[in-house]
Formats: sequence, C-alpha cells, structure tokens
Amino acid sequence: MKILITGAGGFIGKNLVATLQTMKDCEILECHNSTPLEKLQKFCAECEFVFHLAGVNRPKTDDEFFTGNEKFTETLAEFLTAKNNNCPVVFTSSIQADLNNPYGKSKKSAENILMRRGNSKIYRLPNVFGKWCRPNYNSAVATFCYNTARGLEISVNAPEREMNLVYIDDVIEEFLRALNGNENKDGDFCFVPKTYKRTLKEIADIIQSFPKCRADLSIPNQTDELTKKLYSTYLSYLPENNFGYNLTMHKDNRGSFSEFIRTDGQGQFSVNIVKPHITKGNHWHHSKHEKFLVILGEGVIRFRQIFSDEILEYKVSGEKHEVIEIPPGYTHSIENTGETDMAVIIWANENFNPEIPDTYFLAVNQFE
Repeated sequence: MKILITGAGGFIGKNLVATLQTMKDCEILECHNSTPLEKLQKFCAECEFVFHLAGVNRPKTDDEFFTGNEKFTETLAEFLTAKNNNCPVVFTSSIQADLNNPYGKSKKSAENILMRRGNSKIYRLPNVFGKWCRPNYNSAVATFCYNTARGLEISVNAPEREMNLVYIDDVIEEFLRALNGNENKDGDFCFVPKTYKRTLKEIADIIQSFPKCRADLSIPNQTDELTKKLYSTYLSYLPENNFGYNLTMHKDNRGSFSEFIRTDGQGQFSVNIVKPHITKGNHWHHSKHEKFLVILGEGVIRFRQIFSDEILEYKVSGEKHEVIEIPPGYTHSIENTGETDMAVIIWANENFNPEIPDTYFLAVNQFE
C-alpha cells in the first residue's frame, strides 16, 4: 500500500513513519515543508491512503495559520480530486477547532474542506506527548522533560490548569486502526480512546521526581499508565552523554555486591560477584525470601533448615539458567566452584533496611 504522509518530519509524522517502516508491503510517500507542489501532486495520483499531519501552530503572523492549515488542506483535497482519488484521509485537527482564535479557525476550515470531500477521518487531538516532540516550543511535557533531564528550572505559570494529554504511541496505535478501517469514531470525529487529565503542577511534580531514581535506585510507578509514559518520554530527552550512571560496589577479597533496582513494594534486585573458590552467605532470614540466578560461572548453593543437620545442595551454572528460591528459615550459602568469577542476579522480596536487616549469620556446614 502506498501511504502519503504530509508533515512527515514533524513530531507525529516521525513516529508514524518509524512505525510504518516496520510493516511489510507499505510504501511511504513523505511530504515535508520543502516538498515541491509538483511532487505532492504526483503523490496524490499514486497514494492509496493519506495521513494529513502537516500544519502550522506557531507562525510569525496569523496569516500563516490559514496558509499552512486551511489553504494547504484545500490544495491537497484538490490534487486528490483532480486525480479522481477518493482514498481515505486521516487528518490531525485540534481540540481548539471550536475556539474563536486564528489557529482554531484555520483548523476548523480545514476540517470543513475534508468533510465536503468525504471519506475523511478527522481527529481533534488534545496535547500529544512522547519522544521526538520539540521542547521549548508548544509542548509543556516536552519542555518539562528536556529541562528536568538537564537540571534546569521549569516554569509552571498556571499550576492548576488542567491538561488533556494523549501519548504518541496511543495516537499511532489508533492511526493503524484507522488505516485498517477500524477507527474509534463518535459522530463526525474520530478519537484516541486513551487520554489523561492532570493539572500542570501534577505533571511537573511527576516529571521532577524522575532524576532521584538514579540516586535511590527506585523505579517510577509503572502501574500508573501516565507516570509510565511520562518516564519513557523523560528518558528520551536525556543528554546523550548522560545515559549511564554508577552503582555503589561493595568490594572485598571475596568479590563484590551492588544493589541495582529498588521497587516500591516489589523488592530489590542486586548483582553479586563471587571470586573463584570463595563462599558467600552463611546466613538466614525470618521473613525475607530471595531468588538466585547464576548468569556466569558455576557453583553450588547450599541450604540447611536452622533446626536441622541436613544440608541440601543445588549445582548452578551460567550455562543453564535455573532460578533457586531461598526460603525463610534456611541458612544458605553460595560457593564458586569454578576458575572464573561467578555472577549472580539476586531478587529479594523487600528492600534492604539496615535498621531491620533480618539477616542472621549461621554456617550452613556447622562442623566446618
């Protein structure tokens, strides 16, 4: 299928192009600001579907609203009609189309042009956010993410103003439904079903909480859809020289131990490096339980119920990924029986609290 995309270099356009490029039997006809009208006319003769994403929202003069929104849409419709091409057109309008301002009026006029043409799917999109949106332009989320990722101050001029947000991936998912004739529609307009309403202050507070995750090893609340999507957006604005951050490595002659991730209510992940012929552990917990996964090297995990003399052994190796559960009430140890470092990923059901460590040292082999 040949798909024409106007505004292919814009925020929504880039995300749509990136998605369509992964699909088979899809040829993308990209129209940019610099594309000559003759080429657009040729595209209109060939295309089987149109995503009309081009538009003007921050012009130097109000006249540019009508040139970039109304007149360009009129030209597109005329080119399609002249080629007797009645293919579907998805148009990204705006929630401002019913407002009495130049931008809203120009979008409303563009809507009317496509409605008269027919076979058009019009989306009045709210505030779209996500990767590749231009910061310090017309998106509060992009600006908040960009500045916060760089340690810059953000300005919240109307903290109680409610924003209606939609995530770019949800927009693209809906556009693919429209491409297949399964769009969500209510009356004359199509819509993206997933939207989020928050005040500017609430949005700013969420985004400004993200940098601390590196310091306390936490993860933003992934059960809250908006927070999860804002965090993905925030990460896309990190400076390219700031993708990495160091962990604290507790080192001694036995190896090292590093906490990696602490969660809110779902425990913590750590990395344990054990030197050859070294044994670590020999302790037990009342309530804490753990999962061990050896990903490199080989060794033996030993258990003993603290009131029993019987020792249980599990051979472990990076060649066979087997998770070993560490129950409460069992003293346990792990020995590196190989000639190279052994790497172990450990999950514990609760974050380590030095004031209540719930860790009691007791040798597994009490006769050694």
